[in-house]
Amino acid sequence: MTNSDPKVVEFLSKPSKWKKEYEKLRNIIVECDELTEEFKWMHPCYTHENKNIVLIHGFKEYCALLFHKGALLKDPHGILIQQTENVQAARQIRFTNIDQIIELEAVLKEYILQAIEVEKSGMEIEFKKTTEYTIPEEFQIKLDEIPELKAAFEELTPGRQRAYLLHFSTPKQSKTRVARIDKCIPQILEGKGLNDR
Repeated sequence: MTNSDPKVVEFLSKPSKWKKEYEKLRNIIVECDELTEEFKWMHPCYTHENKNIVLIHGFKEYCALLFHKGALLKDPHGILIQQTENVQAARQIRFTNIDQIIELEAVLKEYILQAIEVEKSGMEIEFKKTTEYTIPEEFQIKLDEIPELKAAFEELTPGRQRAYLLHFSTPKQSKTRVARIDKCIPQILEGKGLNDR
């Protein structure tokens, strides 16, 4: 591996529920040549020619390797997990203890090397188009009522549009959908995505 990142070293030096697991996952990744270590989204991320391959991250219940183009990987061991139904590209391999990582070490290397080959091959995920997502009725009403909002929404990147549509569609109750929409209108008018600050 090239370019050990000081921010990753700092991240790993801090106390964490998953400290041992993070260190073991990093060691496995480091043994797979051709990757550059970076620190992205507050986590260790490993890239090949500036393309994201795999990320180490942790949650309350588990830590994981996240493959950015995991949907394109063959999964003969049945260990890749789609986080939610709306995640199109990424897939995780989850762990709740270091023994699981040690047991799967050879398999993890296979998946990492496969992910590098997928990237080298130029394969791309075919994302659903924004037009394939349903616009919640409550949001459509706002778009029809406020021409500036419609124009601002159409100026957003497809990914930002999708994020808003998913965010607005999730609640079961109309009043909750309306509240989410109202809260996001100023951000949309500023040309910002859901998670932009």
